[in-house]
Amino acid sequence: MARNPENLERRALLCGCLAAGVAAIPVSARGAEEDDPERASRPKKGDLLVHLEGDQEGQVIKPADLPKGGPSVMAWPFDPEKKVPRDGSRLNVVLLIRLDPAGIAETETKYAADGILGFSATCTHQQCPVAEWLSELQLFQCPCHQSRFDPKHGAQVVGGPAQRPLPRIPLVITGDGLQVAGPFIGRVGGQQPGTG
Repeated sequence: MARNPENLERRALLCGCLAAGVAAIPVSARGAEEDDPERASRPKKGDLLVHLEGDQEGQVIKPADLPKGGPSVMAWPFDPEKKVPRDGSRLNVVLLIRLDPAGIAETETKYAADGILGFSATCTHQQCPVAEWLSELQLFQCPCHQSRFDPKHGAQVVGGPAQRPLPRIPLVITGDGLQVAGPFIGRVGGQQPGTG
């Protein structure tokens, strides 16, 4: 099937902009791994989740901040005791979505908090941020190579070149807001070299 040159140009522009955005995600933490290993360490049980960007950047995410059905929201884990965001690695970005609990697979409900599901925001194909929410399909999509993931079924791959689901992160709701209930389940990051 022939590709429309206009679509190829649009895709190249989108991927270029996205790559620039990915590079900017940990701007506040460049070099933080050397200076402060806590900022680069993976999310831990008890971490709160804070908005990664927008008007509420850095503020703790409350369930009301996540409308049912989307859009998805990107977040940083935040150590409430040390008052340190874990923003030293883009692999720490958490992707959140709130869905109708009745539509979530029974195997996933133990990881959800009132219909709110959390996953690694790093595509398991080539580590682009999974930045698109296809509301009609209720799927996450990576804009780089169009891998699609179904959050209702553990972010399993339902399209595109990715071969692994997005790692889950279990959540709970506390009086302080949305909190991490355990580490990522699964390997965060892209495919190993030579695997596609």
